[in-house]
Amino acid sequence: MSAARSTRLSIALAMNLALVAGELIAGLAAHATALVADAGHNLTDVVGLGAALLAIGWANKPRSDARTFGNHRATILAALFNAVTLALITASIIGLSIERIMHPELVGGPLLAAIAGVALVVNGVAALVLRDPRGDLNMRAAMTHMASDGLAAGFALAAGIVIMVAGHQADLADPAASLAVSLAIVFQAQRLVRASVEVLLESTPTDVDLSALRAAITGVPGIGDVHDVHVWSLSSDVRALSAHLVLEGHPTLERAQELGEQVRAAVVEPFGLAHTTLELECERCTDEEDPCEMDAVSPPAVARASSN
Repeated sequence: MSAARSTRLSIALAMNLALVAGELIAGLAAHATALVADAGHNLTDVVGLGAALLAIGWANKPRSDARTFGNHRATILAALFNAVTLALITASIIGLSIERIMHPELVGGPLLAAIAGVALVVNGVAALVLRDPRGDLNMRAAMTHMASDGLAAGFALAAGIVIMVAGHQADLADPAASLAVSLAIVFQAQRLVRASVEVLLESTPTDVDLSALRAAITGVPGIGDVHDVHVWSLSSDVRALSAHLVLEGHPTLERAQELGEQVRAAVVEPFGLAHTTLELECERCTDEEDPCEMDAVSPPAVARASSN
């Protein structure tokens, strides 16, 4: 899966490297902000696709004592970087478009339409190449870059056609197109930032119903209760679970281990869990509502000394 994603990212990266140079030169020659805007997005795509590609390699590195869960979060950091970059570039394009509306310039409609048409095809193909059926956030961020640029190119193409038909009195169609597409892109970037932050904050995945998960666990014969349930994502593909299971009837150690394996079998595949940590108890920790509530504590003196 990682090799396939790397190949698709490499293809999209090469396509965008060729596109950036052509769009930038043509946009400056035609005084077309929509083309310059699209070139700017494609330039961030080159950086963003490179970051996504590097993140996959980083995530595939083996885990170590320093990173016992591995480097899966690398892809989430790349997705967050791409989303923030996309939002910042889009904000600058909004400023450029407003400035161009206040101080209009002649726009070369035919050249704008021609280059925008090429950009639309390139970005559309790249977006299709990067589509990921598993919903990987890193690939989704990269695809959003491509789809956003495809949308920008589509609006630029429309603006070029309007200018060709109506003449230079319609030159404002160019910055107006940039403003319209920028608002749509900012919305997509905000969604990506939120999704990335949710993973980094170890929030429960949105498609995991904790009530259903608890029911699946307690539905295993021999499990009396479950508490201190935590489900979080290390990446789009790697989810982890930790939970305390209260066993019925004070079973033997062998029977307790069997029950733990039965619980894993009941929840791993239905809830897409890659790692489970189950603490088996004969009796509930305490009668408190949250018997295993986390309290902040200072690290041991030895750990503090070694970190210094």
